[in-house]
Amino acid sequence: MELFEAIKNRRSIRRYKSDAVDDKKIEAILEAGRWAPSWSNTQCWRFIVVRDPAIRAKVAESLMKIKLPDREIDNPATKALNTVPVLIVVCAETGKSGLKPGPGGGTGEYVTDKGDWFMFDAALAVQNMVLAAHALGLGTVIIGAFDAKKVEQALGVPKGYRVVTFFPVGVPDQEAKVPPRKELAEIVTKDEWRK
Repeated sequence: MELFEAIKNRRSIRRYKSDAVDDKKIEAILEAGRWAPSWSNTQCWRFIVVRDPAIRAKVAESLMKIKLPDREIDNPATKALNTVPVLIVVCAETGKSGLKPGPGGGTGEYVTDKGDWFMFDAALAVQNMVLAAHALGLGTVIIGAFDAKKVEQALGVPKGYRVVTFFPVGVPDQEAKVPPRKELAEIVTKDEWRK
């Protein structure tokens, strides 16, 4: 699949078939994440591939309920996590990305006013991975509404690392529609901010 086609057509998939996903495809997805850019090439990300249904269920328990005006509902990703054969959990080492360079590593002082850059680095890796999954004919949905501490406990993530996000990987069981996108004229200005 051509790159721009993958970028334009990748969609969040919340319904999956229970079909197995080949190890080689998962490895290709992880390779795509490995080649993402990162601050000073720190590569602070770590990926956990979860195939065990019991562990996937524990991760699903961390999902936050969705609050509607009149009620709460289960997160739509709950069913996906309990259906797909593979879940990729993206973690990041904290206190490593975004630091001033120094002998033997960072100095402990952040370069930007945004502090630790781990979320940005992890997001770059995730984008590479979900695009690779789409190019391989697989579906994903990037999940953000969850209790990270619960996931870290369930997976034994050590101190100094954080769970940033996770996404199911599987054969889509839905036709995803392309939602409308803003025109470039609505989101791009030249030389300075303009309304």
